[in-house]
Amino acid sequence: MEILNELISTYKNYPKEGIDFKDVLEIAQHPIIFKDLILKMASSKIVTNAEALISIDARGFIFGSAISFQVSKPMIFARKPGKLPGELIKKKYTLEYGENSLSIQKSSLNNFCSFAIVDDLLATGGTVNCVSNILKDCGKDITGLLTVVELIELEGRTKFEFPVESWLKC
Repeated sequence: MEILNELISTYKNYPKEGIDFKDVLEIAQHPIIFKDLILKMASSKIVTNAEALISIDARGFIFGSAISFQVSKPMIFARKPGKLPGELIKKKYTLEYGENSLSIQKSSLNNFCSFAIVDDLLATGGTVNCVSNILKDCGKDITGLLTVVELIELEGRTKFEFPVESWLKC
């Protein structure tokens, strides 16, 4: 998947000074490459061992939806504030450029015991850690994390006790 490196743009000093933002959206503009990536991600044991996927707002939805469709497994959404109705489970997190929170509809977790987490990029691990803490607090198992890009120098994977698979390490 060497081609992925060519399709990921880096925006210096975005969203604030000192941050190099990696944008994975161009992958979706190349359907054959996108499909190949989704097939590889969908064949992971992280996915096959999970009852459902949980995708993180917003770019994680792109990859999570495609994987969910490919493997015919339900997808749950971890959303930023103000995006979900109903009874929510919320948790705050910090990331390399600020603070935020994620919410999951409480009822969406009821029918499943194990989840694969899907996101576009792993940096410091703040968002994934937030989702994993919500799942753990609800007594759920995490089969692992699937991410397109991993920023190795930030060592986000060291925060987790579950497997992490990424297709491009920067």
